[in-house]
This record gives sequence, structure tokens and C-alpha cells, in this order.
Amino acid sequence: MTTTQSPSAGPVLRSGMRAPEFTLAATPDQKISLSELRGSPVILVFYPADWSPVCSDELALFNAALGSFRPFGAQLLAISVDSVWSHAAYASQRNFHFPLLADFEPKGAVAQAYGAYRITEGVCERALFVLDDEGIVRWAHVFPIAINPGVDGILGALEQIHTSIQQEAL
Repeated sequence: MTTTQSPSAGPVLRSGMRAPEFTLAATPDQKISLSELRGSPVILVFYPADWSPVCSDELALFNAALGSFRPFGAQLLAISVDSVWSHAAYASQRNFHFPLLADFEPKGAVAQAYGAYRITEGVCERALFVLDDEGIVRWAHVFPIAINPGVDGILGALEQIHTSIQQEAL
């Protein structure tokens, strides 16, 4: 686990901490709560903005990697401060197969709770969190905003969660 200080939002959640609960809009008429996903690992992808080149590449990579997350039973949620309407158009145009959640109002409140918000710019950090099936952070990292982080850290964290569950079952 990398402990990182976000430049504007304060300390990033660390491994072993309980992930803050949230309920965010996935569509104009549907909300998703983190607690609904208990029982499965959750990957939270905070990203700066719909339609930006690096974010588009990052989310396309995660979309392509969904099959790699399925064996772990992991759910992927992407979060930015853009509106549900922007998310709907973006997801449709890019053919994403995971929810884009709008941390729109109050702007960035969920990102701030995770230490993944750039107050001066008003956007999310490029940050990844992997939560276990009980909502405990098992891996977190904030990346430079211009860098696509890839999926290696996520897959490593999911493998560790899976190994822990297998060892506990013995």
C-alpha cells in the first residue's frame, strides 16, 4: 500500500481503513450505494473528467479488463464530479460496461472523504481504491493526473484479497 498525500484534499485513505459509505447517481433515476455491494470486492476509480484524453484511455483500459476482475467477483465503479448527463453520454459513446457515478452535488464530497479531490481545480484525483468484501480498503494509490495507472495494482490487490479469503477458509 502506498500512502500518498493528495495535493489539495488531505490524506488518502490507507489500507485497513473502512471505506466511507456513499450513495451517488449512476443515471438520472438510479443511485448506487457502496453498502449495496458488500459481499464482493469493489474497485473505486476516481478520475478527473469525462471526455479528457487520459481519462478516456484509463476507463477504456478498465472496460477491457473487466473480464480479469470477474474471477474475483469484483465490482468496478468509476467516480468523477461530472453530471449524470455527461456520464450518460460519455458511457454510451465509449460503450463502457460499468457505472460512472456523479459526485456532483455537493461537488466532490465523496472524493474528499477518500482524500481524492483537488480542491483548487475542482476535480477528482486520479486515484484507485480496492475494497474487500466488507468495505475495508486493501489497496489505494493516487497517481499523477496525467498518467494512466493501468490495472496491475488492482489485479495484485484482488489476488491478495482472494488469497486471504482462501487461507481463512482453511
